Amino acid sequence: MPDLPKIVYFGSDAICLPGLQYLHEQARDLCTLAAVVSQPDRRQGRGKKLQQNSVAEFASSKGIPLLQPEKPNAALADWLGAQKVALAFVMAYGHFLPKAVREAPKHGMLNFHASILPAYRGASPVEAAIALGEAETGVCLMQVVKEMDAGAVADCERVCIENVDTSPTVRSKVGQAVITLLERNLKASLLGALTLLPQNASLATHCRKISKEDGALDFTQTAVSIDARLRAFTPWPGGYFDHGETRVKVGMCSLAELITSTQPGSVIVAGETLDVATGMGLLRIHELQRPGGRMLPVSDFLRGYPIEVGEVLLSVPSHSLLV
Repeated sequence: MPDLPKIVYFGSDAICLPGLQYLHEQARDLCTLAAVVSQPDRRQGRGKKLQQNSVAEFASSKGIPLLQPEKPNAALADWLGAQKVALAFVMAYGHFLPKAVREAPKHGMLNFHASILPAYRGASPVEAAIALGEAETGVCLMQVVKEMDAGAVADCERVCIENVDTSPTVRSKVGQAVITLLERNLKASLLGALTLLPQNASLATHCRKISKEDGALDFTQTAVSIDARLRAFTPWPGGYFDHGETRVKVGMCSLAELITSTQPGSVIVAGETLDVATGMGLLRIHELQRPGGRMLPVSDFLRGYPIEVGEVLLSVPSHSLLV
């Protein structure tokens, strides 16, 4: 029996795990998972201890050879060539892949990108799709080229975005959708026989990296838009507003009845919930948190930290996630 083609998986985020697990456990009759390439261990948490990311942890726990170069370089390209790797898959790896690495596998590199291309190329496709109110997103199997997320596309799998979805729930759907793409395309991928169609670059949109400052609430926006951004930025960077010298974090929210002609940021109700006027509609806040404290129901929070009806909460202009 001839040797099975070797593949390598590049990834550093939990969104990779469903597809990686599929390749390790359910595709053994088609290919050999020769290695996982992931980001180096980083210092995290209060103790600043070195910790593996979830992909590296999975590889270590399963006995899969794990490579963690600081950056993908010529030495990695040489290793891929020496191992006669047939194909590399990439998802949420976190590094630019130079030409020598891209071309080292016999059939190149294929990326799972978490959007329906050419929309939402870039660093935050899941968060951008939620924040901008999309009803669906998905994942595309595409060729890795020099320009970010610009390669030709072989196949896409769509997933819905419900009006209660957060980034973790959508990322879970996208991760599972990778399995469907592999079921449809793995055999052809291993043979270098995928049909790849160029993207329409004129329709491309690009999303930027999210920053901590994106969590600031802009009550001049609509309640629907603010709620969508809060769900997109769960768990990080979350949402907050500054009340005097105190930065108050915002937890679970919902939408209340529409109102008109009230200054955005005005507190309409302060009791079991905190209802705040926006550019259109009411944002009903159910949970709040003080610095150093824990997230509390609004009723409990207000007993120790008063916010009064009629106050106008500070708005910070929000910036588009598209560039």
